[in-house]
Amino acid sequence: MRWAAWLAVVMGVVACGESAGDGPASASGGSAGTSTGGASGSAGTAGDAGTGGGSAGTGGGSGSAGSSGGAGAGGAPERVWGVTVDAIDPLADITASLQKLPVRPTTRIVFDEFVPATDYVTATKQIHTVSDVMGEILDSFYVSQYSVSEYQARTSEYLTALSADVDIWEIGNEVNGEWLCAENASNCTAQQTKDVVAKIQGAHDLVVQKGGKTALTLYYNEDCWSDPKNEMFTWAAANLSPALRQELDWVLVSYYEDDCNDLQPDWQAVFSKLATLFPNAKLGIGECGTVKPAKKAEYVTRYYTMQVSEPRFIGGFFWWYYRQDMVPFTKPLHTTLSDTIQSQLP
Repeated sequence: MRWAAWLAVVMGVVACGESAGDGPASASGGSAGTSTGGASGSAGTAGDAGTGGGSAGTGGGSGSAGSSGGAGAGGAPERVWGVTVDAIDPLADITASLQKLPVRPTTRIVFDEFVPATDYVTATKQIHTVSDVMGEILDSFYVSQYSVSEYQARTSEYLTALSADVDIWEIGNEVNGEWLCAENASNCTAQQTKDVVAKIQGAHDLVVQKGGKTALTLYYNEDCWSDPKNEMFTWAAANLSPALRQELDWVLVSYYEDDCNDLQPDWQAVFSKLATLFPNAKLGIGECGTVKPAKKAEYVTRYYTMQVSEPRFIGGFFWWYYRQDMVPFTKPLHTTLSDTIQSQLP
């Protein structure tokens, strides 16, 4: 996420769907799962379940009806109904909320920075009983705090601890964001960009070696980038190798209208262009939300009913503040999301 968005979180401005980066930054020193207004909470004390990692979609499993994860054999990919939890506290309420949705969702769980993977094992298993899960290796805001070797070590650690319950790994989050190069960066040096790419490529290779699936999240920034080299399509074409672009399983787009002059993109055009750039990947929205409380229901409805005719479009959406807005399931926005999903089912 960008520094301005993080500052808004800290000041209590952001209530949902955070802005610019991957989402709210973790408040340093806080225990995982205690954050409000989008802070995901960092390491906390040993034994705190950080954010739990899960698996994002083997097409079924126990829990509520249907699955949001797999692709139908010989046909278009099955729709993914994604949500994001930036921490796993309160775990019982989170799992109950997920189970109350009309489909088996895909829960994207944000792994907090500098938290041992073992802290997430129990939570991952519990969440996975009611939801497919995508495990986010690291929030974009913290990527610059890890060297290339440290990022690979983190990936290996999480793979070892959680692969049994993680079906798809988000190997890079909002990877074209300037802030991945350095805190508060408005542009990147050539070497900084190479390091970001090396982190992504290394994580991808490790996941593939383990037989896992990979997702990459880009940051949509039309007319709201700090450096034109970081415009989403420009950056991806210039920096991601043809081999990687062909091998990724999912390519997702993070977008917050609050950060981009309330622009509502032509998503049909966006995903048609992405389909050319990533010829084999399933495509979808990887983060969405808004800082405007009065607009949340409207945004949930608009995004989760999005129709894109691209054959590999899977939906996703992954509302950033599911934990804050829809846990427990008695909150009004949980009803909004449930009703919206139900309206889209066959």
